[in-house]
Amino acid sequence: MQTTITITGMTCTRCADSIQAALNALPGVEAVVSYDQSRTVITRPGEVGTERLLETIRAKGYGAELTQATERASSDRGNEQGLHIAVIGSGGSAMAAALKSVERGAYVTLIEQDTIGGTCVNIGCVPSKIMIRAAHVAHHRRESPFDDGITASAPSIDRGRLLAQQQGRVEELRHGKYESILEGNPAITVIRGRARFRDAQTLIVDQDDGSEREVAFDRAFIGTGARPAMPPLSGLADTPYWTSTDALASDTLPERLAVIGASVVAVELAQAFARLGSQVTVLARSRLFSREDPAIGEALEAAFQTEGIEVLRGVQISQVVHTHEEFVLTTETGDIKADKLLVATGRTPNIETLNLDAIGVETARGAILVDDSLRTTVPTIYAAGDCTDQPQFVYVAAAGGSRAAINMTGGEARLDLSAMPAVVFTDPQIATVGLSEAEAQAQGFATDSRTLTLDNVPRALVNFETGGFIKIVAERDSGRLLGVQAVTGEAGELIQTAVMALRARMTVQDIADELFPYLTMVEGLKLCAQTFTKDVKQLSCCAG
Repeated sequence: MQTTITITGMTCTRCADSIQAALNALPGVEAVVSYDQSRTVITRPGEVGTERLLETIRAKGYGAELTQATERASSDRGNEQGLHIAVIGSGGSAMAAALKSVERGAYVTLIEQDTIGGTCVNIGCVPSKIMIRAAHVAHHRRESPFDDGITASAPSIDRGRLLAQQQGRVEELRHGKYESILEGNPAITVIRGRARFRDAQTLIVDQDDGSEREVAFDRAFIGTGARPAMPPLSGLADTPYWTSTDALASDTLPERLAVIGASVVAVELAQAFARLGSQVTVLARSRLFSREDPAIGEALEAAFQTEGIEVLRGVQISQVVHTHEEFVLTTETGDIKADKLLVATGRTPNIETLNLDAIGVETARGAILVDDSLRTTVPTIYAAGDCTDQPQFVYVAAAGGSRAAINMTGGEARLDLSAMPAVVFTDPQIATVGLSEAEAQAQGFATDSRTLTLDNVPRALVNFETGGFIKIVAERDSGRLLGVQAVTGEAGELIQTAVMALRARMTVQDIADELFPYLTMVEGLKLCAQTFTKDVKQLSCCAG
């Protein structure tokens, strides 16, 4: 690999000779320093990073700035090989960016100020789904549609042991999918500390040991994620309220749990705690999933009511107080009391300490603005994941990180979110892709839609779980699929078929004509498509 560095402060050829000798003392490095041109051209192996070269020159008392680091190749890996890329963060987007960059010939310095692995594996997706699964098992031991023939009994819940099991799997995945991969990749250097931009080519890292370190780069990637947001409620900041992180780490179950929030995290954890034995009240400022098709929130609220989870709509909280080990929430209709309070009203990007304003990276509503190539408003800096204005899903973050890496290394890739699935891991699950009917009409489409209740889906009937629906939204004249919304058991598995159909620009008739395995939930997608042209109640069980 060849690197060119501009050097300032040389006063004679002996200065150049001194720098050249210092550089050539590094393993495998061949440097030629030109006093007249105020630069050095270096051939070096991959294990000697750009930063080490810069530090060697600066240690001699001279200024050094990276001009170019290239290893030209004619392969499909792009035309900007050998770049030095700084990656801030180590979660889904950052890991994807780092690994794809290395795959395409770059050398990466990854900077992490907290736990390796970011939100998903440590305090988000993984622990929450483990808790949700444990709660699902507890619920079906307590009651199921088959209680007439299978004896049900209330289980004894040991939250401490469940937490130990949960965290054991978290640590296993963090080590196997993050730490060991970073440790085993010679092209990635990990620095522990907090990074901030000095300029569009340099980072300053406040390291964990108290020292400060400068990292020069050709490209930088920001993947710093987000944290739970705190709504501006009077008194809340003075109380020991829970965020999702706190709730997932608790080794006890509150007798009474109040949940402020009405979207994904709020409803997932509300149901999990209820199924593990807590009395749960959900406080929604409007309604459940107010930005989605109203039928989604209504279906989930009906499911919650059957499980004894109270949902209060249109709640305005004026004061939060914690006294005598009890939370008191003051609303216009009276006080709500609870032993624990979970606040799950969204997430805030982690970007405040990066010094983005000083280098011209634009933000909106606290998030980094990126285009579909994941480039920020500064050409050398890219970003993806929850710290940006993109949807906050780990698979979107990872896809963005990978595509950003391709673009940072001379390739061309775009992130197309037109067929992005979203899943909520309640029971029944909620899954969507594409446009809701209201969104389609707002975009100017003339729409046609059908909603199939689950008492028309054989899989739901044999499960004796018929609460929920599948809805298809199509373009009226062409029949082209525009979107699917589902509230069913295993909706998260069903929705990927809809994703592929949407990506393939299939019509509802195309879907209706396909072969779907009998007694699968995804067969409901075919049945819903058939309702555009026929009454499925008049069909035999598996009529094609």
